[in-house]
Amino acid sequence: MTGCPQKIAFLGMGLMGSRMASRLLSANFQVAVWNRSPAACTELLEQGATLLSLKQIAEYPVILLCLADDTAVEHVFEQMQPYLQAGQIIVDFSSLSVNKTIELAQLAAQQQISWIDSPVSGGTLGAEQGSLVIFAGGDAEVIQQLQPVYAPLSQRVTRMGDTGTGQATKICNQLIVAANSTLIAEAVALAAQAGVDTRLLAPALANGFADSKPFQILAPRMATAQYQPVQWKVQTLSKDLQNAVSLANQYQLDIPVAQRALEQLKNHQQHGYAEQDLSTIIEQVRHPATTEG
Repeated sequence: MTGCPQKIAFLGMGLMGSRMASRLLSANFQVAVWNRSPAACTELLEQGATLLSLKQIAEYPVILLCLADDTAVEHVFEQMQPYLQAGQIIVDFSSLSVNKTIELAQLAAQQQISWIDSPVSGGTLGAEQGSLVIFAGGDAEVIQQLQPVYAPLSQRVTRMGDTGTGQATKICNQLIVAANSTLIAEAVALAAQAGVDTRLLAPALANGFADSKPFQILAPRMATAQYQPVQWKVQTLSKDLQNAVSLANQYQLDIPVAQRALEQLKNHQQHGYAEQDLSTIIEQVRHPATTEG
């Protein structure tokens, strides 16, 4: 493939995918969108996207995926597979397990299709602003060819190695974010009990050793119990942290802090918070026996 085509198929119009598709439309790409629930495509269609049928997938040299998990990506790939053509490129922005990524990439390679795992970090705000960071795994030449597609979406793309290394990097990223979120909740709750005006925590700790983007986003929400709009779903971080623990087990590596954070997130999810924002984890700290969605 020489150059980078302007015609793109984008599958998965969730919190991240819809914003990324909008960025590509603004960059004058011809974007065809697909979602399991077609209503999620409406806003993109109003912006100039076309509605994609998976039977038309062969018409698009580059196929972008931003789906929920291993099962969703595998299911969509199976639906696309009969219509795929040699030479196409699949770029997976989803957050998957390393093993599933390698498995799907091997299946794609049998049809002479390149699979590039490209999970992202930066949240919904990063997707809106085009300031995501992307961890890419796969063929270096193909990743270089994709730079015009990555450009409207990200501030930086780093090739982490061969297939699966992008996902491994994202898993490590999410391990830090998810475990950190539980500590932020404990810190805000403790500060409140000690008489601190917790609304001042984020500005007071800014640029210190305890500061981070998650802290600046989560702490103000936790301090004021304002959990909308949803930026990180509890179930998404729980899934990602499960991938981290599973990957560590595969290498017989003990990661007790991540394991404890995963238990907290799973417990929070089971109390009705699966679809709610990650900042709601503080409710489990404040009311451990009574958390309800």
